[in-house]
Amino acid sequence: MSSGGLAVPRSKWYTVVSLFFYQGKVSTDSPNSMKVFEGNLDGTDCSIGMVVSKFNEPVISRLEAGALDALQQLGTAAEKIQVVRVPGAFELPLAAKALAQSQDVDAVICLGAVIQGETAHFEYISEQASRGIGTVALETGIPIVFGVLTTHTVEQAMERSELSERNKGAEAARTAIEMISLLKQLRKSTIRQSGFLR
Repeated sequence: MSSGGLAVPRSKWYTVVSLFFYQGKVSTDSPNSMKVFEGNLDGTDCSIGMVVSKFNEPVISRLEAGALDALQQLGTAAEKIQVVRVPGAFELPLAAKALAQSQDVDAVICLGAVIQGETAHFEYISEQASRGIGTVALETGIPIVFGVLTTHTVEQAMERSELSERNKGAEAARTAIEMISLLKQLRKSTIRQSGFLR
């Protein structure tokens, strides 16, 4: 690929483009005037729904604490967070869909932990939860974030729910905020291109 007559390897070119990202803003100054979109991590005006499985509570409580702490750090007010508790991971998609359709939230974070046992139950629950959460996102058009641990052992689940940067609940919260920002940009750009916004 070339930029201004200078040949630039594809991997290098993407590095150049990344320099035009700044706080989730859209840049039109990239090579060939290509528009670049990237969400930011400002949760100030975000309303978040959290659907939390009650099964494997020692792990879940750490995921939930990590998500709430991350949201607070990103500026999301406590009164803009709704928490819904469901029996297990299988029930996450249905509750997430109900929250998404309420139009009271900008994104839904699904938190759960499925730990492998001696039967095939693990595979069935993991597959249905992941598929269902993905389907809800596509059907509702709002971010439905997969924060479900699927591990072979309890030790692995506890490790991934530590109150640190590795906490998957915190990671899901950051993903939710970033996706809210990104979708707002994309929708605003679509409206502008259609001629309704000048």
